[in-house]
Amino acid sequence: MTQAQNGNWLRAKGHAGSKVTFLELFFDLVFVFSVSQLSHALFAHYTPLGAIEAALMMFAVWWVWIFTAWATNWLDPERMPVRSMLIVLMLLGLVLSAAIPEAFGEKGLLFAAAYVLMQVGRSAFTSYAMRPVGRSSYINFVRITIYFAFSGLFWIAGGFLEHEARLICWAVALAVEYCGPALAFAVPGLGRSRTEEWDVSGAHMAERCALFIIICLGEAILVSGRTFSEMEFSLLTGVVFAIGFIGTVAMWWLYFRFGHQRAAHRIEHEDTPGSLARLAFTYAHLPVLAGIIVHAVAVEFMFEHPHETGNLAIAASVLGGSGLFLIGNLWFKGATSGRLPLSHLAGIIFLLLSAFAAPFLQVYVMGILATLVLIVVAAWEYKSLTRAPAGPTLH
Repeated sequence: MTQAQNGNWLRAKGHAGSKVTFLELFFDLVFVFSVSQLSHALFAHYTPLGAIEAALMMFAVWWVWIFTAWATNWLDPERMPVRSMLIVLMLLGLVLSAAIPEAFGEKGLLFAAAYVLMQVGRSAFTSYAMRPVGRSSYINFVRITIYFAFSGLFWIAGGFLEHEARLICWAVALAVEYCGPALAFAVPGLGRSRTEEWDVSGAHMAERCALFIIICLGEAILVSGRTFSEMEFSLLTGVVFAIGFIGTVAMWWLYFRFGHQRAAHRIEHEDTPGSLARLAFTYAHLPVLAGIIVHAVAVEFMFEHPHETGNLAIAASVLGGSGLFLIGNLWFKGATSGRLPLSHLAGIIFLLLSAFAAPFLQVYVMGILATLVLIVVAAWEYKSLTRAPAGPTLH
């Protein structure tokens, strides 16, 4: 398929066509704001209901980003129509991010409208752009557009409702959307998508997701630095600052040392790359993202309540951030390598067992413990994979 054949809207094949463009990086900057807003919203409303609301918004932010990443896997951002579409999405994404703190208050309809416009508009644009490629590619995105249009009814309806009714309505909308890929976007009269039709560039998808994870890790570092700069210096604040930084570095190491490059290689050589990319990138990165956001919230709690004991909610954030991150990496690496990362399983189990001691440990001590778990898991994996023979083994 040449650019002349597809009307100059799609990427060229090969290495050059898989490179992430500067406009895609520019687009991702909007999500620096989104991730920041999510962590601040969770910290400000750290209750069971607040956590559910933050999780719902995180699911929405990730879904709009990952579907845009899928779209630009085929669309060429260097072409003016595609470039214009991404810039419009950036504007809507900024509106979406700005509405996050009051998404379950006065700005619910604004949040919902921006989200629906992004999802439906991008999908409809992509379906139009795919028409020269062939009917199956075009119909695939028609199905996706129908799913987002249907879920959009619940998003907009929720924007007019209040409190629990809005939460339920939006949860139904997300359930429709998240079931879409698993159901192959089945639509009466249009059938289902086939995984062999989703010919994706593993290198492009891996790089796009890696850049998003960098954004999230950067937000965790910014939280530590900003909070540290606003507090009076003491030995304890210095220790907490070091805990937050080292924990973030350990997360970076765990994801990037043996994660995304291996995933790119595996997908490039997979018979059905779309199926593997759907599992490894569309779904498995959710707990990775959640773990980083919760880790950022935990660092703020460590600064504000370092000596507190018996607060199970804070303990859940301190231990849960590392746990969620390990769960996501376990899923991601298991899907893309065919190997079960025993190091990650052991780390998750140890964090679960540590929860029984949490009521008796000060918050900053739990932070040290969670960080040590990440370091041990990283060292275990490194030692195992740098000496392991080829083949499916536990590590």
